[in-house]
Amino acid sequence: MNTTPEHDERMAKMTFSSVYPHYVTKVEKKGRTKEELHAVIQWLTGFNEKQLQKLIDEKVTFETFFKKAKLHPNAYLITGTICGYRIEDIETPLTQQVRYLDKLVDELAKGRKMEKILRGM
Repeated sequence: MNTTPEHDERMAKMTFSSVYPHYVTKVEKKGRTKEELHAVIQWLTGFNEKQLQKLIDEKVTFETFFKKAKLHPNAYLITGTICGYRIEDIETPLTQQVRYLDKLVDELAKGRKMEKILRGM
């Protein structure tokens, strides 16, 4: 699936710190914890608590966020639809990585078991 260049540019320039509070609110509203959210983010990106906080404080863009990340080797197993896009069909790597994170947060909020969210840990 092709996203538009404008969409991809918007994703790249968006700051992680602007979206992060929405992730926290979404999962906590559904009875999950910030710690579980951090576990999901760490699984996908390799960022520990301290590194994640530093990136939030620095207000890095998603482009920088994912350049610094060490994407989990099983990230490709994240499939399905999020925000109207079929994740496995997104051709722009950065946009796909942002949607991976969105999908994991969505699964967490929907009550999916951690061992299912963290594909093949």
